Amino acid sequence: MAAVKIAPSVLAWDLGDLDKAVEISVKGGADQIHLDVIDGHFAPNITFGPGTVKALRRLTDMKFDTHLMIDNPGAYAEKFMDAGSDLLTFHAEILSGSSFDDIYRTVSSRKKEVGIAIKPQTELPKWAAERLDKISTLVIMTVNPGFSGQKMDMSVMPKLQKLGRLVKEKGLEVDLEIDGGVEPENAAEVVKRGGNVLVAGAGVYSKKDPVGAISVLRRAATEGQAAD
Repeated sequence: MAAVKIAPSVLAWDLGDLDKAVEISVKGGADQIHLDVIDGHFAPNITFGPGTVKALRRLTDMKFDTHLMIDNPGAYAEKFMDAGSDLLTFHAEILSGSSFDDIYRTVSSRKKEVGIAIKPQTELPKWAAERLDKISTLVIMTVNPGFSGQKMDMSVMPKLQKLGRLVKEKGLEVDLEIDGGVEPENAAEVVKRGGNVLVAGAGVYSKKDPVGAISVLRRAATEGQAAD
């Protein structure tokens, strides 16, 4: 069973003090930092770009998990890799098999990781299922993209479980990353359904002790894994 990983999403922190958000993740022992890049077109918000990623990169060597919720990700992949992103995740809703292949060649040539993300209502397309061996991470969103602090849509859990079985049947080492509304109260259920990377925005940064909240989430998720 894949190890549980915690990926705090800095979008949930004060964007004027992102140095502190990174510091919290480092002190709390997070596994990677989740960077939500939104362009105002793919989803109804505008967050930050490669310049912000570059500024944060100097603070830590922790894995940067960059979730590109943008309409034209291929045009920006190089810029985010130059800025320091380690994993770039692209949305299946705006890709085809051929466009994914183009992006994959670009990213893999730089020895970076590639991920595919799907919205809560999206089923994994056939072209993506056929290319799971090309990715390190499959992101299953449990809220609609755009804003931090939303409640997890638990109706996505059967899809998570189905995709977990698919990955296992193919014998692949692909992280199943759950993004949206992750809290200690639902972390065990997420892990039982097959998720192993927990993206937590409000689940970390809205807590009175955000550093300690990372351990709380990990403990809840690990207990769920042990009970499975």
